[in-house]
Amino acid sequence: MREVTDLSAPELLIYSKLTENELKHYYEPHGGLFVAESPMVILRALEAGYEPVSLLLEEGLKEREEMQRIFGILKEREREAAGDGKIPVFTASAALLRQLTGYPMTRGALSAMRRKSLPSPEELCRNARRIAVLEEVMNPTNTGAVFRSAAAMGMDAVLLTPGCSDPLFRRAARVSVGTVFQIPWAWLPGDTAGTDLERLSSMGFRTAAMALSDDSVSLDDPRLGEEERLAVILGSEGPGLRQRTIDGSDYVVKIPMAHGVDSLNVAAASAVAFWVLGNRMKKCVDNPVN
Repeated sequence: MREVTDLSAPELLIYSKLTENELKHYYEPHGGLFVAESPMVILRALEAGYEPVSLLLEEGLKEREEMQRIFGILKEREREAAGDGKIPVFTASAALLRQLTGYPMTRGALSAMRRKSLPSPEELCRNARRIAVLEEVMNPTNTGAVFRSAAAMGMDAVLLTPGCSDPLFRRAARVSVGTVFQIPWAWLPGDTAGTDLERLSSMGFRTAAMALSDDSVSLDDPRLGEEERLAVILGSEGPGLRQRTIDGSDYVVKIPMAHGVDSLNVAAASAVAFWVLGNRMKKCVDNPVN
């Protein structure tokens, strides 16, 4: 461990100067970096096999239980690397770390980590039955919340169009409470013009676009639960899904609501949709129709 009093040190530039997009392209063409924030997010990233470059901690944090678990993982990796896997851990005062964000850091822990190579959508979803597809969900808070819902409600994977916020950006990973490292995900190739419905169809999925339209079916429509493989497509806050995505999907699905409310935040809608569709699928599997 090394105490620091100046964030301008070269080894700390990844925390103090580089933007998340710059980190994403660090080490090209061999992959980039991301910064995980909070002990729980760091711990889940390590448990998922991500490789840390360094840690930056608030003074006094190292005694907490989650940090002890993190140090245990790092020590085990160091042993496996025969002493060549030491990870620098920098500590600083809360006042100094506040300069990074302008506010107290969430639980006072950051870790720069190497990104992994992601699988293709086909490889990722080979055995999946229920997947979430995010179309141009650009708000990292919403992206993180949808991942948390997908993990909690038993979705098998998440696919994202190129216009989405990166799940490994600090806010997205933090809001997800590290579930971005627990549920498999991948990018859909192409431009930002919407969801590649033909690709989903070629992978064996029927598609359910979450949107309001004249021909929307209710979320509890039994046909949805009977689909062997279903991709639930959610759009960005405000604009929602592109019209061509709605027009080209096998189902357009709405959530029944009261008091004249016509829509939910995409994160809230995802939790409802994932719970109903995943639960209904399980019932169909457990109680097949003769």
